[in-house]
Amino acid sequence: MTVDDYVTRVVSAPSEVAASDWDALLLKEADPSPFMRHAYLTALHDSACAVPETGWTCRFLTLWRDGSLCAACPLYFKTHSYGEYVFDWAWANAYEAHGLAYYPKGLVAVPFTPVQGARLLACDNSARTALVQALLAYAASEALSSLHLLFVSPQDAQACAQAGLFLRQTVQFHWTNRQYSDFEHFLDSLQQEKRKKIRQERRKVADAGVSFRRRQGHEITEADWDFFYRCYERTYLEHGNRPYLSRTFFHRMAAHLPGQWLLVIAERQGQPIACSLIGLDVEHGVAYGRYWGALERVDCLHFEACYYQPIAWCIEHGLQRFEGGAQGEHKMARALLPVTTTSAHWLAHPAFADAVQRFLKREAQGVESYLDELAERTPIKTQTGPRLQV
Repeated sequence: MTVDDYVTRVVSAPSEVAASDWDALLLKEADPSPFMRHAYLTALHDSACAVPETGWTCRFLTLWRDGSLCAACPLYFKTHSYGEYVFDWAWANAYEAHGLAYYPKGLVAVPFTPVQGARLLACDNSARTALVQALLAYAASEALSSLHLLFVSPQDAQACAQAGLFLRQTVQFHWTNRQYSDFEHFLDSLQQEKRKKIRQERRKVADAGVSFRRRQGHEITEADWDFFYRCYERTYLEHGNRPYLSRTFFHRMAAHLPGQWLLVIAERQGQPIACSLIGLDVEHGVAYGRYWGALERVDCLHFEACYYQPIAWCIEHGLQRFEGGAQGEHKMARALLPVTTTSAHWLAHPAFADAVQRFLKREAQGVESYLDELAERTPIKTQTGPRLQV
């Protein structure tokens, strides 16, 4: 089938697609990221986090056949490249240097969320292929400079490559549960130097009088969410930026997707001083490091709240993977190992498309060399199996 076999509809808000239809497609995917849930995308829109005023114009693309939703994706027109985590600033600068407009561009992604998973929701591979065709046709009709699909699944990457899009590899750091019985069992799997360092870091936090409590789902109270947002907002402001997400967004998360979150709260002398928010997909055994903030400075508190506490929770609850988020080579010392993630790109201008394709070939060689270098520095006692790839 081709795109002509479907009715194409473009919607300007997630709420224009029935949640049951969207989520039913998502559940058909091999990699159904919880951040692609209808409620999550709707909350980003309705809380005014991903809207035209912030540079995210919703143009979700949907394909229909005989009245049924067969394929869909979260497409945005972007007027900047913030909140994406796959960097194309150099491409935008090159366009500007040649007197060309790079923005608006098309982006298929979950705003502010560098988590790999299905982006092209489809009932089958034919519908996925047609969806890519529809995306390219729509991008051309809207005179977009380019189209970018970020953190895509292997199935999405294959469909994009077959359509002629360029694939790009980036590196993240993930922890894998090797059937550890407890945190000490996990530490025993590490080289002595790394094991000693982690124990020293945890001891510093404990000696500072800091303890932790973990709250999941409905256990997280409104006061807990308020404290989290206070920490989250302060962290962004300390770095000179306004936070991407509003308190209203997290209020919607508490109301509509409570089971998707684990909140780790650090306390000292009975008072909360820091916290980290972890995304959860318990059904598929995955946890995602998302946000962190602190009101007091304690040596090594970040490592404990953002890595060791979530890893311990994953071991206790049998989750198989903890994704530490975008970038961060320092995570390797905490046994989060490098994995590759994939994005796909199309550029309308032939000369720039050729230049980007050549650049990506060189970049891929650099990524491969970087991964080989990291593999030599593994913190695991005995590295077994091939390099991870998601």
